[in-house]
Amino acid sequence: MLLSAFDRVRRPLQGLSQHLVIWVPAAMTAGLVVGLLVDLTPLKMLVLPLTMLMVYPMLVNFRPAEAFNVRAAKAVILAMVLNFVVLPALAWALAVTFFDGNPQLFVGMLLVGLFPTSGMTISWTGLARGNVAAAIKMTVIGLLMAAVLAPLYLYLLAGTRVAVDVLGVAQTVALVVFVPMMAGVLTRRFLVRRYTQPVYKERLAPVFPALSTLGVLAIVFLAIGLKAKMIVNDPALLARIALPLLLFYLVAFAVATIVGRFSLNRSDAVAAVYGSVMRNLSVALGIAIASFGPEAALVLAGAYIVQVQGAAWYVRIADALLCTGDDCGPEVDPATA
Repeated sequence: MLLSAFDRVRRPLQGLSQHLVIWVPAAMTAGLVVGLLVDLTPLKMLVLPLTMLMVYPMLVNFRPAEAFNVRAAKAVILAMVLNFVVLPALAWALAVTFFDGNPQLFVGMLLVGLFPTSGMTISWTGLARGNVAAAIKMTVIGLLMAAVLAPLYLYLLAGTRVAVDVLGVAQTVALVVFVPMMAGVLTRRFLVRRYTQPVYKERLAPVFPALSTLGVLAIVFLAIGLKAKMIVNDPALLARIALPLLLFYLVAFAVATIVGRFSLNRSDAVAAVYGSVMRNLSVALGIAIASFGPEAALVLAGAYIVQVQGAAWYVRIADALLCTGDDCGPEVDPATA
């Protein structure tokens, strides 16, 4: 019964996740309309459980053991430097430049730079014929490191502008990262034992990342709905948010591409680009609403649109940007990378 249910929903859910560039604006529009008609404030209490439910499916396929082997070590190290030095600094500089007078937008911009990688990191790396094994490792390590470092970074980089409850943020991060991660590990073990690894990989695993898309759309809907009146009263707000987001992703793609082209082979370089430029906006969005308010979440909601568009376009130009000499020959086998 479970297998047949997964088979029925797999294709529709995968279609949903592959067209986020359409569905995210649709969720934002729906949130704006409903938020103008109905007071959604009581639904704010659903943000944390929705975030956990959104992150959980994404982590079912994660294997923490991936973090402890040394394959593709150079690519992983470079990606982590980008993730926890370069991109947080870039997000902070843009926040200071564009949102110095608005603490919530300042924190929202900063959160874009603090949580690296997502399930889409792995998907986009595969679509661009990159080293998927390295992308998986970057995703696991990046998420674990962010869970520890993000509360500290928030306090150091935003503590003078907005009250940052380090312990409260740490607890929220633990709830939306570690609890779903443990639940995901247990779920995967149960399903593999019951249905075997080949059946799990073929029929069950593809459904879980797509399931998280439903949570993403629900959170985006709520983030916009809670601030609908403010958006209508200040229509230039979205334009103010769009410019720093465009600059963030343009610079991030450029820096990651330069580092990858001159330091790694093409396959590892693709993984490093997507393993750094793709941000875990799902986790960041939940924390923004739960700890700082809907206005901070507006930045994350806008980032979804820019990130998905950037990732899609990069697949088309990866060869032109990352190939050097004979480097565009046979790709690295992810199973042996």
